[in-house]
Amino acid sequence: MLPPIAEYLQNKTVLLVGFGREGQSSYRYIRRFFPEKEIAVADKNPVSVDDPHVVVFSGADYLSHIPDFDVVLKSPGISFKDVRDAGRAEITCQVDLFLRFAPCRKIGITGSKGKTTTSTLIHLCLQTAGKDSRLIGNIGVPVFEALEEVTENSIAVIEMSSHQLEFTHTSPEVAVITNLYEEHLEHYRGGFAGYARAKSHIALYQKAGDLLIYNADQGLDAFEGVAGTPAEKLGIRADDALPFAIANEHLAGRHNRQDVLFARAAAKRFGVTDEQVERAVQSFAGIEHRMEKVGTFRGITFYNDCIATIPHAVLCAVEAIGNVDTLIVGGMDRGISYAGFDRALAESGIRNIIGTPETGFAVVRAVQALNPEKNAVTAADLDEAVRLAYRYTAAGKSCLLSPAASSYNVYKNFEEKGRHFKLLVKQYADK
Repeated sequence: MLPPIAEYLQNKTVLLVGFGREGQSSYRYIRRFFPEKEIAVADKNPVSVDDPHVVVFSGADYLSHIPDFDVVLKSPGISFKDVRDAGRAEITCQVDLFLRFAPCRKIGITGSKGKTTTSTLIHLCLQTAGKDSRLIGNIGVPVFEALEEVTENSIAVIEMSSHQLEFTHTSPEVAVITNLYEEHLEHYRGGFAGYARAKSHIALYQKAGDLLIYNADQGLDAFEGVAGTPAEKLGIRADDALPFAIANEHLAGRHNRQDVLFARAAAKRFGVTDEQVERAVQSFAGIEHRMEKVGTFRGITFYNDCIATIPHAVLCAVEAIGNVDTLIVGGMDRGISYAGFDRALAESGIRNIIGTPETGFAVVRAVQALNPEKNAVTAADLDEAVRLAYRYTAAGKSCLLSPAASSYNVYKNFEEKGRHFKLLVKQYADK
């Protein structure tokens, strides 16, 4: 007997759009049950698949074949903004099919920032309470990888990006929306409105008896995915009471406190006690590239916060670390407004602002105009930025790499940029 997702795909023509980590995961899943089923792969870049039953479409018009298929499994990160006619195709994704067919209970977490920390904390809380928890999704584990492991007693903690939610038409029984800021505007028709609409799908299809946890500090109770839901609604504020102190340097700052509150509310829905939540919170080991302490060199403490791709996340990191003397910003220009961010930096106690291409140059110009006494300078690349950071940062203070932009103008992703930064920091430590 076939499992539900395999049965659903059995007699349908299937196109996998994108052949990165998730696309390859979908391919392996289908092949496990249908060794000779014809599968099509569409990717902007050339793809080589050693399989006579696979057809590959690549190049600039790789999305033009969508109307020719019954089911299109879309990978995250690929924009369908310019797809005007899908024909008969059902556009879906791994997260959508997992929510529809997997037998386990499901918690979904989304937001512009904080979703990785919140997801990880929920997972730790459930594990501490002895629950069979699976941390999957946008955190780096395609949800199909957990399909054969989960049971009715499992709880899937699924980090969900806007890209995964855009074509999702099922909601988890517990949904968490950490916050909503300008992000990924280049991917959606209508810019921020399209982005917010995609995010709303996490709650849009919830039922009576489900739970929606949201950021009450942002007034998200009026948000499309929150306002009309029949689910129970629970607004969380960063200053809400917490029955224990957070004694964990990886969770410094008001924004991390709110993530702890989100996690506690979700975990309690599954019977986790406050004592178990506290133990989980204190055991949290941090997230690579999120306020990650690289080390102290020449008296300067360096932090890698490459996951901070929007201005708000940068300001949260500055507040949490507390003694930032040098800030390195800049990355790909996606049309996000930096007006309030520029002024916040100009009025801050940060002495040195180092801007890298592309957006960092504009930030530096704005800060120079607003506060000529600020040491705001440009660097041709991250290599020069690190060398300048060693020159300008006072001993006993911190240097923070927190781009307020994506990394795609130079790097494959923020992880590659963060690892390069850590390498450069150590490389120039003795020079």
